[in-house]
Amino acid sequence: MRQKIVSGLMLASLALFSPHGFSQEAWPTRPVTMVVPFPPGGVADAVGRPVAEAMSRILGQSVIVENKSGAGGGIGMASVAKSKPDGYTILMALSSISIIPEADKVVGREQSFQLNQLKPIARFTADPTVLVVRTDSPWKDYKSFVAAMRANPGKYNFGSSGNYGTMHAPMEMLKSSEKFFMVHVPYTGAGPAIIGLLGGQVDALATGPSSIVQQIKAGKVRALAHWGDGRLASMPEVPSFKEMGVKIEFAQWAGLFVPSATPDVITSKLREVAKLAANDDRVRSVINGAGSPIQYLDAPEFKVYWDKESAQMIDVVKKIGKVE
Repeated sequence: MRQKIVSGLMLASLALFSPHGFSQEAWPTRPVTMVVPFPPGGVADAVGRPVAEAMSRILGQSVIVENKSGAGGGIGMASVAKSKPDGYTILMALSSISIIPEADKVVGREQSFQLNQLKPIARFTADPTVLVVRTDSPWKDYKSFVAAMRANPGKYNFGSSGNYGTMHAPMEMLKSSEKFFMVHVPYTGAGPAIIGLLGGQVDALATGPSSIVQQIKAGKVRALAHWGDGRLASMPEVPSFKEMGVKIEFAQWAGLFVPSATPDVITSKLREVAKLAANDDRVRSVINGAGSPIQYLDAPEFKVYWDKESAQMIDVVKKIGKVE
């Protein structure tokens, strides 16, 4: 039944791209580049690749993933924000997009981009980050973990995808709420940070389910808690901080953006293609299998969600303050 629905949506969508649709403009006539502003192995990459593959099939034109990492995602995000607004450069970003411009201000450097330089197209996932440690660590649950952190300030460290990013911010929220200190070790993305955890360079980290669920299933890491509300379908045995009385929440979402000056006729087509991709059986199978179910929002709803979340994340960055 789902496949029939999706097929119907695809046929309806194709009408939009035909000469008899709502626009005579031909787009795309060449490959589209989807910038993922992190290295392979992280949430943005795990969502971006199956979505790009589905978009390629729907459009009949290649959508090529380009990993452009650095500065906690800021380099890749800025490159799209400043790119030609013609629909041929799109961005699969995480919620760190809300953080980076404010972080630039806090550390006193020139802002790499402004939020109003980008226009949201669709949100695909929105998952709470999960606190994980290696299975050979002494911490079997969150209670033993937080007791060790409080008893040994500065002895242990945690990895992240970069300063102020979606792996750094939730740990700073936790440290502040629970009043303990850990050393922060920033990497260039979630993938390298996870490698650092597995290799023993860091003791813990917070990351999205899709980037860590395979290591949990393989018995290499242990999940202690998560930043959501209620239990996760992919990890039903893992408690949330809220249910343990720690009043913090954080969702690591993945969403599609274009430069804000991109013509409406192109953004409308992209919204339609994104919706079809979100309902594609292959996409759902891959992303659900990675522990990160589709939680789709179309552009208007996504914009409301993004505006609210951006205001919250700006407050978090200000509380973190300047980090070197």
